[in-house]
Amino acid sequence: MLPFGEITGTQWRTLLAAMLGWMLDALDVMLYSFALLPMQKEFGLTGAQAGTLTTVTLAAAAAGGTLAGILADRYGRTKVLMGSILTYSLFTALIATAQSFEQLLLWRTLVGLGLGAEWSAGTVLVAETWPAAHRGKAIGITQSGWAIGYLAAAGLAALILPTYGWRPLFAIGALPALLALWIRRSVPEPQVWRDSMKTPLRERFRIIFSPPLGKYAVLAIGMSSFVLFAYWGLFTWVPAYLATPVEKGGAGLSIVRSSAWIAPMQIGALAGYLLFGVLADRFGRRPSFAAFLTGAAIVTVLYGGAARSPQTLLWLGPLVGLFGHGYYSAFGAILSEIFPSTVRATAQGLCYNGGRILSAFAPAVIGAVADRQGLGSALTLTAAFFLIGGVLVFALPETKGRSLSSV
Repeated sequence: MLPFGEITGTQWRTLLAAMLGWMLDALDVMLYSFALLPMQKEFGLTGAQAGTLTTVTLAAAAAGGTLAGILADRYGRTKVLMGSILTYSLFTALIATAQSFEQLLLWRTLVGLGLGAEWSAGTVLVAETWPAAHRGKAIGITQSGWAIGYLAAAGLAALILPTYGWRPLFAIGALPALLALWIRRSVPEPQVWRDSMKTPLRERFRIIFSPPLGKYAVLAIGMSSFVLFAYWGLFTWVPAYLATPVEKGGAGLSIVRSSAWIAPMQIGALAGYLLFGVLADRFGRRPSFAAFLTGAAIVTVLYGGAARSPQTLLWLGPLVGLFGHGYYSAFGAILSEIFPSTVRATAQGLCYNGGRILSAFAPAVIGAVADRQGLGSALTLTAAFFLIGGVLVFALPETKGRSLSSV
């Protein structure tokens, strides 16, 4: 449990800022998943084209997250966090103005730049502010913002899509920009960053890829690639899977009913993020990560392949959410604890967002497979990627309890 008496007001405000930034990040990115079917219908998109719109977002997020890490080491974590929120808020709202596939492609690309930058800045900000004994739990709370944002997107989709269509849904995406104003007034830069030497960019990359950090960086990129491919391949298409007719390989629910089915899934995700943080601080980062990914592989096969009745899908939903999301809390903890302060954000942004390069193809690949074999069968393919990521984590060092001032 968190020792509330030991945590300062500044640490709580930092945690709140990062969590809200991640929550609103999820809200903006998941609006597209819920609006996917009506957008496909209006623009006449194939499954591969619809998946490509998420693919370009993830590719841009990889670029934005990598750049954000470099900027956060040079100019500060808080400043980059504010910039990321402003970026994804503005361009999400502009999606409401799109009149063609090409315009959708442009706005989704620019949204991705801000989405990727938020994680690179926010998780490092929390990691450098919170004590080592509770860092896993703090990052778990930060990650839990994704589940809350996902739930908010589901609720908004159920309220707005059937009556008003998808455009007003994206216009709401501008609201997160208000959070940046509060962060500017209330959240200082971490002292660990202030004390670190402002290392030139060329020197930072030399440090990251020098032994033994170079080996860890390559392994972390590989691990991130497999896990993020599985995640985005699965969860980009879950809303569409639930709303797609049974004869086309889906679950046959309406948009409103599918939003109701997703709510238990995201409640499970919320529990998963929080539970992972507790387990990682108690038993270690690696075994907790591997256990969650094994669980994710199992429930994905059941959800996409074996389950067909609405009751079974409803029952499995919380387990898909718990195991399919909870492991995310490990990335911020492990990567921040491996690399030193002078290159922490650069390395973390590079390793995590390097993984997004492969994962960027996941929505398009799953969409193309779904065009041929149905969405349910396509979703089960992601299980293998979860399992590979769970194996690769054991090639990285166990970092539980490591003080950031010592690395």
